[in-house]
Amino acid sequence: MAKTGLYLFTQDLRLSDNPLLLRAAQENDYLLLVYAVDPNHFKPKAFSLKRLGQHRWRFLLDALDELNHRLRGLNQHLQLLFDQPLRGLSQLIDQHQVGSFYISEQVGYYENQLIKHLQARFTDLSIQQLNTQRIWDLDEIPFSLSQLPGTFTQFRKQVEQLKIESAFEPITELPPSPKQGSLGLQELPNSSQATQPLTTGGEVSAQAHLAEYFSTDQPSTYKQTRNALQGRFQSTGFSPWLAQGCLSPRQILQELANYEASKKANESTYWIFFELMWREYFQLYALTYGARLFHFQGIQGRKPLTSFYPQRFKAWCEGETQWPLINACMKQLKATGWMSNRGRQLVASCLVNELQLDWRYGAAWFEQELIDYDVGSNWGNWQYLAGVGADPRGSRHFNLEKQAALYDPDGDFTRLWQGDATSGVPLYSVDAADWPFLSSGSE
Repeated sequence: MAKTGLYLFTQDLRLSDNPLLLRAAQENDYLLLVYAVDPNHFKPKAFSLKRLGQHRWRFLLDALDELNHRLRGLNQHLQLLFDQPLRGLSQLIDQHQVGSFYISEQVGYYENQLIKHLQARFTDLSIQQLNTQRIWDLDEIPFSLSQLPGTFTQFRKQVEQLKIESAFEPITELPPSPKQGSLGLQELPNSSQATQPLTTGGEVSAQAHLAEYFSTDQPSTYKQTRNALQGRFQSTGFSPWLAQGCLSPRQILQELANYEASKKANESTYWIFFELMWREYFQLYALTYGARLFHFQGIQGRKPLTSFYPQRFKAWCEGETQWPLINACMKQLKATGWMSNRGRQLVASCLVNELQLDWRYGAAWFEQELIDYDVGSNWGNWQYLAGVGADPRGSRHFNLEKQAALYDPDGDFTRLWQGDATSGVPLYSVDAADWPFLSSGSE
């Protein structure tokens, strides 16, 4: 009897360095290639924010379109499932009598809940997973998840000397899709509101950027330029493609090793690896702590002295605070779906410390807006900065005036994004009895 498998693409939208897709191709006579788009991700959730905003949706659509084009070259195609994933996938499994279900190892709590529900519903279904998103497989690291080091430094010291496997070659052959009942393209939300795209999604675009970056001398000065608020190649720029899996960390590290062997190895080139280890740590962090990644008290069980003030949050989101550099960063994010790493630290510190807001709202805003949103890195970093995560020293409080003098001394970035175009929403207004109340907007 012919074997039919279903491969669910998630954060692995590529044909190269994809060992799980290779396994699925080898084990089946027919193969369904599916990407599930949950309609609920376009609706406001607990924080009155969407899980999937226009910028990330536009980048994701680029990546899906490019993946489908490449699959067509192998006589296959991508089927977009615009439905609640459990319901839609269950229908496909029943309809095609799927025997094996393939999905990359997930680090997100909700993604792993989906896998558990599918296994409970289809007890005979073989669910197969491999690591396609991290540098190391779980059996390669020298500790169990229950013993994940409590700080990044402890983690780094245990893993930085580990062997890094070579990336897999691109897949050149796939079994056909089942003919009957093929899922057609469905009506999807548009991305017309994404006004200033910085780059395009997809594996081809990712590989082009990878090659171009390592053809320059920028890797040799990365540590000195990585905190720049803006500028092509000041940082590596890999994160949007990493987040969607158009590019793997092993592919980056392979090119980095080639660069160091042929051009130069120094502290800056090491720092590229250093930053990828941070990403690795937060991937394992998300997998270890599950739903606690989203808790107000974080993994520390420590309640920040913050609350929620709608007026302040709105001002922060719109870039209408009292701090011009914060405004510029937030306006850049809203216009492009991107913000520098330094900018992210500063706006997070502002939200938690100056505005005294619940850090989860900031994390949820980033989830909606960032094209490089990644569940582990985003929520893990916000916990870190709010003092409830993997930093025993507590929250990180930046002096915003000092940071502006260091990273935007001439005000060029602030002027570019019109950060000083508003006098800022006051933190408090008062009534006739001089009691503070929260105003509904700017005054």
